[in-house]
Amino acid sequence: MHTYTWIFIIPFVITLGVQLWLSLRQASHVKKFRIAVPAEFADKVTLDEHQKAADYTVTKGSFGRFELLLGSLLLLLWTLGGGLNLLDQWLRTFELGDIATGVAVILSFTLISSLIDIPASLYSNFIIEEKFGFNKLTMKTFFIDLFKNTALSLAIGIPLIMLVLWLMESAGELWWLYAWLAITLFSLVMMWAYPKFIAPIFNKFQPLEEGEVLSRITELLERTGFNSQGVFVMDGSRRSSHGNAYFTGFGKNKRIVFFDTLLKHLSPKEVEAVLAHELGHFKRKHVFKGMAVSMLMTLAGFFILAFLMKQDAFFNLLGVEKSSTYMALLLFMLVAPIYTFFIGPMMAWWSRKHEFEADHFAAKESSAKELISALVGLYKKNAGTLTPDPLYSAFYDSHPPASIRIAHLKQAGGLK
Repeated sequence: MHTYTWIFIIPFVITLGVQLWLSLRQASHVKKFRIAVPAEFADKVTLDEHQKAADYTVTKGSFGRFELLLGSLLLLLWTLGGGLNLLDQWLRTFELGDIATGVAVILSFTLISSLIDIPASLYSNFIIEEKFGFNKLTMKTFFIDLFKNTALSLAIGIPLIMLVLWLMESAGELWWLYAWLAITLFSLVMMWAYPKFIAPIFNKFQPLEEGEVLSRITELLERTGFNSQGVFVMDGSRRSSHGNAYFTGFGKNKRIVFFDTLLKHLSPKEVEAVLAHELGHFKRKHVFKGMAVSMLMTLAGFFILAFLMKQDAFFNLLGVEKSSTYMALLLFMLVAPIYTFFIGPMMAWWSRKHEFEADHFAAKESSAKELISALVGLYKKNAGTLTPDPLYSAFYDSHPPASIRIAHLKQAGGLK
């Protein structure tokens, strides 16, 4: 073990400890308030629905802790245990050249990691989601999705990895800036292409049929001056009974997508209110702000990587004997989450602030009352807990807790 390995071990242990502690706090808090529906929801949520949400949250949290511990063990085996070093040494024997060897190492690591993840994914879908009545996947669909994901990742990932490694090798001292520009351009192209070319590989999208829902949506879009390429219904029920709605794409290629499961359980007025909330994110520039922050963080990451890849200690303290550009990239992607974990609460706070702003927009342009009704319906339908631990929520939740969010909506809509 390298002399400076403690630079990795100490943050690793602290981050893992805090994650486990927060997860256990969440489980304890949810169990504590399982016995009764919170007063503000007593007339909207039954005790059975509340307890189902609590049990679902606790069960997922328990399995999440297992995955966290397994993932942490695998990280140690890949790094300090010498796994990446062995993989690198073996693939170097083929003498493929630096870039080809780098692609082979990164793809081999990704493939092995994906294979290890399959049992956990099967358990999550066919045991946990099945137990609580959410799973609609069949084994056939699961493995077809897996094949499609793998094929798509290879088709897109190989050229992108080759480009980044080539820039790291050949673009000089400012390679990190050129690589960032390439990744940024790639991300924008993917955002544009996703709704029209990628999403249909996995799901069917049908234009929303004529009726009250479409009429309300059309009026809302005209009222708020929002242009899109259409309103579509996605066959989410093929995989899950969870409901959702989202925007995708940008520029003239924006689409509004509703899960069919959501449309089945919300009234036309509630659907309009949910869409108004999503429109609020665009009108308040949240999407562009998020993209800007993501781009800046990526730029900072490449800048730091440019420094680290020149330090032999960076490779040695993580169990790799021979330095290389591709191993620097892979190691950085593996360990960066350990050092950025405590940025999470700040990002979560920022996201929750945006949610409040989007709710305020929806209350103004549609109806706070209908959005509250829709949110309560979605909490029930998706078995979302109404009583999260405040500290856990501050670290992880991109949306405000139900009670706080609904209180804010009542204030925004002038409701009692």
